[in-house]
Amino acid sequence: MKQLSGLDATFLHMETGSQFGHVSGLLIFSKPSPDYQPLPAWRAQVEQRLHLLEPLRRRLVEVPFGIDHPFWIEDPDFDLDFHIRHTAVPPPGGDEQLTELVARLIARPLDRRRPLWETYIIEGLADDRWAVLTKIHHATVDGASGAELTTMMLDLDPNGDEVPPPESDWKPERPPSDLEVLARAGISVARKPARALLLTARTARELGRATRNPVVVAAADQFRASLRGPLGTLLNIGRRRAAEPDEPPRLPSLRAPRTPFNAPITPHRKLAIRTTSLDAVKAVKNALGATVNDIVMAVCAGGLRTWLDDRGELPAEPLVAMIPVSIRTGEETERWTNRVSGLFAVLPTDEAEPFERVRKVHESMVNAKQMFDAMPAAALTDFAQFPPPAIFTRAMRMTSRLRLNERLPVNLVISNVPGPRQPLYAAGGARMEHYYPVSTIVDGQGLNITVQSYLDRLDFGLVACRELVPDLDRLADAIVEDLQGLCKAAGVDVPVVDLSA
Repeated sequence: MKQLSGLDATFLHMETGSQFGHVSGLLIFSKPSPDYQPLPAWRAQVEQRLHLLEPLRRRLVEVPFGIDHPFWIEDPDFDLDFHIRHTAVPPPGGDEQLTELVARLIARPLDRRRPLWETYIIEGLADDRWAVLTKIHHATVDGASGAELTTMMLDLDPNGDEVPPPESDWKPERPPSDLEVLARAGISVARKPARALLLTARTARELGRATRNPVVVAAADQFRASLRGPLGTLLNIGRRRAAEPDEPPRLPSLRAPRTPFNAPITPHRKLAIRTTSLDAVKAVKNALGATVNDIVMAVCAGGLRTWLDDRGELPAEPLVAMIPVSIRTGEETERWTNRVSGLFAVLPTDEAEPFERVRKVHESMVNAKQMFDAMPAAALTDFAQFPPPAIFTRAMRMTSRLRLNERLPVNLVISNVPGPRQPLYAAGGARMEHYYPVSTIVDGQGLNITVQSYLDRLDFGLVACRELVPDLDRLADAIVEDLQGLCKAAGVDVPVVDLSA
């Protein structure tokens, strides 16, 4: 038995009837021959590697009364055919039919009585293509380990990679009794006060160093200045109104304006996928002295600006994006767990000029990274270990009921994930053509934009609440059009081709 970390368990506690903790990926393959059979090929591929893919074999054991985080055990009733499923779109299926099917599949929670993953083989696509939709719970892996897990399911050689045999026979675990689980959890609970004291002392030291950092001081000063009402009046008593010449520059405001997607979400999902040229993005970033991530963020800002303006709902203030950040050090003792945090950056949707948007994104990301580097992100994340699950779950449900998520200083999540530059293959030589990320959304942030690079292309996956953003395809088009406009303005010769077909 292995116990989930506090952060792992958080992704279980966050689940409600409308928000789910799983993340997904949509992999598009081309058939190596007309008679190629995707289902048996994929099943054989996964079965051959099961001894290497620990997250696929383990299931949850809950602690009675929710007094501590659940445990993983090797599933004694593991059934590969339960997790590998077969479906299709009416041929010749296009992207619209595919995304509609995937949107419905990701709107179903995973069964906690089984290992927390599923894959769907999807046939019927045009041009001799087929797809795999992967669903795996965030409690099992984070973005970095999830990408590693997916890559381990695939081959680098079209003729198949050599898979090392298991070092020993796989032995499923006997499900423990409630008394055994309580006894194991009791030891963990007994140790928590001491661990909490040590973590608090370490975090206090790191926070002490951070609060002498001028970036953190400026951020705290800005936050206090932004407060309104009686609390703001009290905390601003005696505060200097004019900045001293030697004070650090003020950081941009992180107050998120309201948008159509900052509202409670329903269980229904919408998915849009697009592909653009990675070479075009690199050419633009070189021409403007920016980074690939700057360009991705800037075109997302431009697309959001166009989409909101077309609806007559463009805020005067810029939006605020949360960008997931891995805090892995390479020294973790547990490979398959969550080590992730996030930084917050201003998204210049209030800027009409495309070059100025890139400049403002770059400046915002520099400020956000300075703030992130100054704070003890890893230690603060570790505090998720201590709240009892029963309390955490009730707190999450109350947050949803009281709509507190709508008041957080974040409009949406944007993530840019670097992927493999060499082609990958499924069993039998089926070449992977695209890897569209399909992320999750939560109450108050009903839109997620994730970008995955693969070979010479960028694959965009946009996920939204169906009721809040019914025209998600229009937003995806606006992002691609903004990149095309940016390339033209920068004089980039690399064509921006929509490769999603």
